[in-house]
Amino acid sequence: MIKSMTGFGKAICELPDKKISIEIKSLNSKQLDVNMRLPNLYRQKDLVLRNELSSQIGRGKVDVGFYIDFHGSEKNAIINAPVIENYYNQIKPISDKLGLSDNADILKTIMPLPDTVKIEQNELDEEEWKLIFTSFKEALSNINEFRAQEGEVLKIDIIERIENIRSLMLQIEPYETERIEKVRTRILDQLNELKDKITIDQNRFEQEMIYYLEKLDVTEEKVRLTNHLDYFTETVEKEELVGKKLGFIAQEIGREINTMGSKANHAEIQKLVIQMKDELEKIKEQNLNIL
Repeated sequence: MIKSMTGFGKAICELPDKKISIEIKSLNSKQLDVNMRLPNLYRQKDLVLRNELSSQIGRGKVDVGFYIDFHGSEKNAIINAPVIENYYNQIKPISDKLGLSDNADILKTIMPLPDTVKIEQNELDEEEWKLIFTSFKEALSNINEFRAQEGEVLKIDIIERIENIRSLMLQIEPYETERIEKVRTRILDQLNELKDKITIDQNRFEQEMIYYLEKLDVTEEKVRLTNHLDYFTETVEKEELVGKKLGFIAQEIGREINTMGSKANHAEIQKLVIQMKDELEKIKEQNLNIL
């Protein structure tokens, strides 16, 4: 089953004094690119979280956020009295000099300044962390489920386009005999116009004609293209983490389509080749988001 690199997962960890919402978002990326937003208390577990995430996510641009809601007030927030007094002693003389002596206004000015409130760093409770880590893994499970659902949508779309390419390839066949005959007739007509001016070795002419017409034959390209289409479908159905592999197969599909186009020498075949290229480009765009 293929997965999309786009996903969202969320889990909530309820603790006695707070609620922690864990959100994980991912977008497509060539490699694993993680942006971790953690409260200071949990930063020591950053590597643990990254290792778990790497084993579950594979690749993608991933944002992880821990959002804390405290029940009641945050108990470890403390007024930093010495800092406030220092600010006051500096601001009060300036305020008096300017005739702005309202102490309440001075306090309003001081409180937003740096370090007026300090947060006492608690020690991480390992039992509490076990609950949080369990919730983190739940969020990972949720984002993987989301990615699998998105992957199923991508799979349906790209398989449909692969079959469209197959159908367009089969539509070329009725034009092939007609195309060869037209080319042969055109060459003969041109030679007939020159027959009074040049001498033609008929055997050599037939050999050159066969060689030229063989160069226009697209049978090998159709066989290889069919194999690539089958391999693409088989890979989608049976394997996981196939985004890069599907990209390589799509390149091979494109190579055969381009060769058919260069050999086409027929307006209707060229139209079919252009339609195949259009379907392939859409497959490539979708494939950018496949894990």
